[in-house]
This record gives sequence, structure tokens and C-alpha cells, in this order.
Amino acid sequence: MNTLVLGMIAALCWGFHDICVRFLSQKTPLSACIFTVLLTGLIFHLGLMGATGGFAPVEGEALWLSLGAGVFFVVATFGLYFAFERGPVRLVAPLIAAYPILSVGLAAASGTVITPLQWAAVLGIVFGVAIVAALSDTSTDGAPPKGPTVLFSLIAAVGFAGTFALGQHAADLSSEMPSTLITRLLAVGLTVLILLVFKLPFWPGKRALPLLIAMGVADGIALLCVLSAGRLPDPQYAAVTSSMFGLLTILLAWLLLKERMSATQWGGCIVAFCGVGYLAL
Repeated sequence: MNTLVLGMIAALCWGFHDICVRFLSQKTPLSACIFTVLLTGLIFHLGLMGATGGFAPVEGEALWLSLGAGVFFVVATFGLYFAFERGPVRLVAPLIAAYPILSVGLAAASGTVITPLQWAAVLGIVFGVAIVAALSDTSTDGAPPKGPTVLFSLIAAVGFAGTFALGQHAADLSSEMPSTLITRLLAVGLTVLILLVFKLPFWPGKRALPLLIAMGVADGIALLCVLSAGRLPDPQYAAVTSSMFGLLTILLAWLLLKERMSATQWGGCIVAFCGVGYLAL
């Protein structure tokens, strides 16, 4: 399985996850949502490792990289949840989905050669996703001041780029399953600490629990897919294609729910998929 396929699987999982975030954030304490999703993702990952015998020691540089990825993942998760709680989606989704620019930039800074055409493909994907996501939100409800929303969205984008860069490097040095486990363990531990310090609720309520568990499993699959790409050529492109979560969700809504898509949105889809197609060459 190549990096682009792993990224597309992650995009589908995170698309489902982020739609649920927007829905639940209006009715359920964000702290409880974050804790339940991260804990479920950890349990899912432990179960997967137990079933596949994926336990192995992680030492040296890989250990520190995995721990660093855990810190960035907490930053990304809190940023994303707070950004989607505030909305609107047309502002939040394109900003968060811009993290591939940082991911590819970090890869270039570490010595990976990125050609001008590859940069153009990455920017095309980000642009296409931004167009589709921005035009999909037609709500006219009042939104909080944009400044903090933009800040939370950019924090999430930086957090995801850092998570993927450090996590993929750790997976390349050791193994993706145990290194991702360390990332998740630290993420849950930091989340518990934050909730305790600020006296935030842990329990989301019975009604929200089944959906949050499904979100946690989806998040577990998505993160494992992107970090697993660290052992494959051009791992940064898994992060690039995973940013298409918003676009794929809207396409599924058109296909399954018969929601309308404008000609401009179809144009954004074509641009994004052309970018993916070029990277696949």
C-alpha cells in the first residue's frame, strides 16, 4: 500500500470524525469529546497491536520523536475542536487543511528534494480542498470573532504537520505500531492532565458516547495510516492526501445524500484530484 492510498484512507476517516466534531461540539463539552475520542483511539490501537503481535521496544531517537509527536497531536486536537466549535466551517476547514504545505516544507528542509511541479501539485490540492470546503458552508448563523477562530485553526494545522513529521520519522527508525502507541499514550496522559488542571469534565453523556467511540476508532485508523507511511517512499504525501478529508466528505454527501454541488466545487475537486494524480506518477 503506497503513501497516497494511506492518505486517502486517513482522509475518509478524518472527514467522518470532523463532521461529528461540528455536530457534537454544540451539545457536548469539548473536553469530554477530546478525552473520549483519544482514549478510544488508544484502546483501539492496543487491541490492534494485541491482535497482530505488534509490540516491540522503542528506544533512542525514535522514542523522543514519538513523544514529540504526542505533544503535537494534543495541540492539533485541541486546536481543531475549539476551531470547529466556533466556526464557521468555510473559514476553519481550509485553514486546517493547509497543513500539507508545512508538511512538505518540513520534508524539504530535512533534505528531501521537492520539484516545482510537486509543489504545484501540493498547492493545487490545498486550493481545491479550500474551494470545496468554503463553498459547502452556506450557514448564515452569527459566528464568534474571527481572530481566535483563525488562531485555533492555524494551531491545529501546525500541530498536525508536527505530528506527522515527527511520527513518520519515528516509524521509519523503529516500527509504526509501537511508536504510534507511545504517541497516543502521551496524548491521553497530557489530555488528562489538562482536564484535571482546568477542572474540565471527562464524561460526555450516554447519548454522545456511541458516536464518540466511532470517532475514536476512525481517528485511530487515520493516524496509524499517516504515521505508517513513514516506512515508505515520500511519506510526506500521505499527509498531503489526508488533508482532503473535507472534500471527500462533501463528495460522499453528494453521492449518498444527494446534496447539491456547484460547478465551482466540482472544479475544486478536479484540481485536487489532478494534484493527487500527479504525485502518484
